[in-house]
Amino acid sequence: MATQCTPTALHFHALGRRQVIGRFDGGRLTSDAGGVLLRETDLRLGLLDRLSRCFSDSRNPNSVEHPVRSLLAQRVYALALGYEDLNDHDALRRDSLLALLVGRSDLKGVNRVRARDRGCPLAGSSTLNRLELGGAEAAASDRYKRIAADPLAMDRLLVEMFVESRAQPPREIWLDLDATDDPTHGRQEGRFFHGYYRHYCYLPLYIFCGAHLLCARLRPSNIDASAGSVEELERIVGQIRQRWPETRIVIRGDSGFCREPIMNWCEAQGMGYLFGLARNARLVRAIGRPMQRAEAEYRRTGEPARRYRDFDYRTRKSWSRARRVVGKAQYLSKGPNPRFVVTNLGADRADAKRLYEDLYCARGDMENRIKEQQLGLFADRTSSATLRANQLRLYFASFAYVLMHGLRRLGLTGTAYANAQCTTIRARLLKIGARVQVTVRKVWLSFSEAYPHAAAFEQILAKLRTHPPWLAPA
Repeated sequence: MATQCTPTALHFHALGRRQVIGRFDGGRLTSDAGGVLLRETDLRLGLLDRLSRCFSDSRNPNSVEHPVRSLLAQRVYALALGYEDLNDHDALRRDSLLALLVGRSDLKGVNRVRARDRGCPLAGSSTLNRLELGGAEAAASDRYKRIAADPLAMDRLLVEMFVESRAQPPREIWLDLDATDDPTHGRQEGRFFHGYYRHYCYLPLYIFCGAHLLCARLRPSNIDASAGSVEELERIVGQIRQRWPETRIVIRGDSGFCREPIMNWCEAQGMGYLFGLARNARLVRAIGRPMQRAEAEYRRTGEPARRYRDFDYRTRKSWSRARRVVGKAQYLSKGPNPRFVVTNLGADRADAKRLYEDLYCARGDMENRIKEQQLGLFADRTSSATLRANQLRLYFASFAYVLMHGLRRLGLTGTAYANAQCTTIRARLLKIGARVQVTVRKVWLSFSEAYPHAAAFEQILAKLRTHPPWLAPA
């Protein structure tokens, strides 16, 4: 057994006459000191306090060392800081900085009940795993999985965080829908082979309003991309209209969401919509002359050319009425590239060119948000056996995104990082080395003197502190 007082020396290549020796004896150091910005953000949003109310805890209060809020905060903060696996927490449970973010008063873990846990202020992977596997129907009687999530409450919280982000009701908002693939691992519940993506996966549905995440619903992939969209929109729009009854709402999506039930629902609700429309022979013939003119221009200039045509169109069977369609006749070096959109927005709102180029193409930003969610915050880390547990993992990643976007919205506006993605924010502002010193009255964070973004860090902290802390309603 290695002694505690004599750490192993690591010998590196010498620097001239000087030996270079390393030891793991630096004391309480952290590489995530910038996480205190996330803590300041949460104090303004009240996100983790409200998220904890979306769970029921049937454990014996006298035996609980890790309250539900602590477990949730540990999981969400770790995702935001780049730790995607539960196994990471077997080492992170010793991190005093993460314990500070979570809100633990015993930052060194010296008061833990079991001797084997002393020195570890946070929960390990097995405790966090039980948090994910609990179900409402068995929480009261199960021996271990006694914490259960309320999905409906978490759905409401996502929309609530968006509504609270605006001081005044906006005149108009656009809700973007999209689906993407989430590869499965082994024989998981709900796995199916998807012909378009050419692998076994889930097919989660996302709904954003700008950079605000409103819905992240995990679904099996043996369904249409639009499945369940009307139900999700009814819930979200209803909650928004309770707070903003006069706000105009427009629904936008690609051709996978151009379905009669969605368009009919939008028309019945008095809402606008703008969807991509899959091309067919009738549509291509309808823009035949504009395509000829585009081709002639391409032959003359050698540059891509496009023309637009605005016309009414109705399918032979699937649509209940004729609708406005805009066709883009584009000719490229590879040949013709026709594209179509369908909308109930009038020509007085936007002509054909603006409707396509400015209003429809703006939905591409949502794809960047989905990539940010999946690649930066590990929303595709859904490797649990059950669909319910994987949905909960998707919720955790979603609230980590809400927290990171809250930092971007409250603290980074007006700085060089105002439009930075989560990975950039993490690398530049959160992954900071520091020494953590805990005394009776203070917690000292000694940041590196060589940190190159110190001025920006101070500016962001000052900006966050101009926002008042969130207060729970009485």
